[in-house]
Amino acid sequence: MNIDNFIPYLFIAAYLIFTLVIGIATFQAQNNTPQEYFLANRKIGSIVLFFTLAATNFSSFAFLGFAGAGYRVGISYYPMMAFSGAFLGVLFYLIGYKVWLLGQEKGFITPSELIAERLGSQSLKIIFLAVMVIFTLPYLALQPIGAGYLLENLTNGQIPYFFGATVLTFAIVIYVFLGGMRSVALTDVLQGILMFVLMIVAVFTIANSLGGITAANRAVYEQLPELFSRQGVDNFFTKPKWFSYMILWVLCVPMFPQMFMRFYIPKTPTPLKVSAVLYPLITTIIFICPVLIGVWAHIPFPNLVGKATDRVLPMMLAEYTPVWVASFVMVGALAAFMSTLDSQLLALSSMLTRDVYISYLRPNASLGEQTLIGRVLIVILAIIGLIIAYNPPSTILAIAQVAFTGLAVLFPTVIAALYGKNINPLNCILSIIVGEVMLIGFQLNIIPESFTFGFLPVVPIITFSTLIIVLGSVFSKNM
Repeated sequence: MNIDNFIPYLFIAAYLIFTLVIGIATFQAQNNTPQEYFLANRKIGSIVLFFTLAATNFSSFAFLGFAGAGYRVGISYYPMMAFSGAFLGVLFYLIGYKVWLLGQEKGFITPSELIAERLGSQSLKIIFLAVMVIFTLPYLALQPIGAGYLLENLTNGQIPYFFGATVLTFAIVIYVFLGGMRSVALTDVLQGILMFVLMIVAVFTIANSLGGITAANRAVYEQLPELFSRQGVDNFFTKPKWFSYMILWVLCVPMFPQMFMRFYIPKTPTPLKVSAVLYPLITTIIFICPVLIGVWAHIPFPNLVGKATDRVLPMMLAEYTPVWVASFVMVGALAAFMSTLDSQLLALSSMLTRDVYISYLRPNASLGEQTLIGRVLIVILAIIGLIIAYNPPSTILAIAQVAFTGLAVLFPTVIAALYGKNINPLNCILSIIVGEVMLIGFQLNIIPESFTFGFLPVVPIITFSTLIIVLGSVFSKNM
């Protein structure tokens, strides 16, 4: 029997065992309190914070989704994402530092707790929580979707899509269930290093098989020159749309509950400053890799459409790299999926535990009971993610775009809570409701596309949501 057939399984098993060991070790060392379980006692240093922020944000969308977008749109997808990364570094500090200060002062654990205290409204707290949960669930489902695609392709179908998705999700649930935030943060360091190194290995290995980067680009250019234009294939990136995508990523990422909660966990503000500087540098280097691989996929795999384009990264690895390289890179990509999914599960479980169970069902629940409920919710949320992933509804980019827009609607409210004065919570409630209703209207074509004026829906939605808060505050002062 060919030993090459066993190599992918050996790499996967070794990686999963290592994450399980971390989960067991952190479980044995931790105190059974919400502060410890959900926030690692707020004692995370600079290196760990940077890696956990980066690894949490680099998901299946950043690998399979970027490669698929490179295939469909072209190289122009990269500068849009690179610019977004630069602005995100600034927001990580402007939002993160204020969130850290309030967390230290008030002991907040969830985003909703901060919003409720700063703006003085339990109704706003519930609406804010509901939006975060509803729009994080589709994004959560992208991680088992990506893992399933990857394992199925690189094992030539020996691991079926949904079985692979289930196994990886189960492994994540074990170490998050045991170790909480400390386990997640420590595994993120490993996962972050694997992602960065192995994605670079992948792009150079594939390029070498195609005769080098220049030769690969030339071959694709002769086949489809639009892939190298500023607008992309079929004029995808008009200037308004390019601006819209950049705004979308910049506004939505700090609103991911798994990112927002990481602003609570540093020991001091210094780790936030370090992350704000390093994050743009890393994204500039790493984001080009999957996009290039997606563009080059036109050489062996022309004419792919729809969901098939999201599989080009594992397809290229299987086509152009030795099985041990493909397996090693596969572990790096799996690390991207796992580092996002574990953080999403922990963030959502903490919010539902603190903002629903403790606030409305069991106000006097012991600290041990709170962590127990958080662990149970992790299992339930993982099952919901798998249910959504069972039959993926669209391309990874399409799913992400809707989920990200829904979360971006929260951005004006967060800025108002952190930096505003005498903000009427009713204005924030209206801002969120109007924004989400507009998103539904665009998705169902109730609001005509012409209303976007060539932008993505996120631009008019955020414009209206912001105006509601700003104008509401002005009118309140004049009354």
